[in-house]
Amino acid sequence: MRNVIIIGSGCAGNTAAIYAARANLKPLIIGGHEPGGQLSITSLVENFPGFPEGVDGPLLVENMKKQAEHFGAEYLHGSLVEADLSKRPFRLLIDHAWHETRTLIVASGASARWLNLPNEQKLIGHGVSSCATCDGFFYRGKKIMVIGGGDTAMEEANFLTRFGSEVTIVHRRDQFRASKIMIERVKNNPKIKFLMATGVEDVFDASQHMVTSVRLRNLKTNEAWEQDVDGFFVAIGHIPNTAPFIGQLDLDPDGYICSRGGARTNITGVFHAGDVQDRVYRQAITAAGTGCMAAIEVERFLEAEGH
Repeated sequence: MRNVIIIGSGCAGNTAAIYAARANLKPLIIGGHEPGGQLSITSLVENFPGFPEGVDGPLLVENMKKQAEHFGAEYLHGSLVEADLSKRPFRLLIDHAWHETRTLIVASGASARWLNLPNEQKLIGHGVSSCATCDGFFYRGKKIMVIGGGDTAMEEANFLTRFGSEVTIVHRRDQFRASKIMIERVKNNPKIKFLMATGVEDVFDASQHMVTSVRLRNLKTNEAWEQDVDGFFVAIGHIPNTAPFIGQLDLDPDGYICSRGGARTNITGVFHAGDVQDRVYRQAITAAGTGCMAAIEVERFLEAEGH
């Protein structure tokens, strides 16, 4: 019987693990299908406090893990297949084995939606990104492309004009689905250009380990061409990793956990942390902060029960 199981090993899960371990709760952390979360595919993190020169993303999460282990946290490589939250103790199927726990922290994150281009995954962290706030700084004076047609794409494009010499928004449809105010904002920005009814076929050049160009196609005329670009930002949304909790935890229409204040969910004893509930900030530091909140709530909850 565990005091607490933490689903996810990114910034949120690891921070929760550090706090829970220091409270002598001996947490079990489930690595998940993306161990380390989105930081594991981020090369340089320059906005995490305490690292004047920046820090390698995978190194940052690895150090958090070591810190948690130092205080007695235990890590299990595996993924959550099924969860029974109907009564306590909660039962969790991790790969092929069931585990029981008094409390649960869901820190399973949200995965960026990608375009599934032939070379896209090879260039993540080398010019392909899903986070303008994280990576925009690296493209000072460079040509940037943003893929998407919603509010996120407009927001990212606007933000990126602080750095890039030009920003091109590429969208498959004739019209944006973004809100009117966001569309007005980008249309009034002289640095932003538009390619409508245009699909992306591939991004290059994986052999150089950097983005140099993209192959585009006009979906009306079928004309294809290559366009030079230095930064390629995919802004077509995120998918929260909440599938095992459907029908148990209250989720919004996009699958994000609905908060009941602090780190609480609709089920007593189940807490949330990180991007699985955060559709606004999605930063390493905010994820870490919510991991701390969830662990403190677990500690107080168990204390009140006499554990």
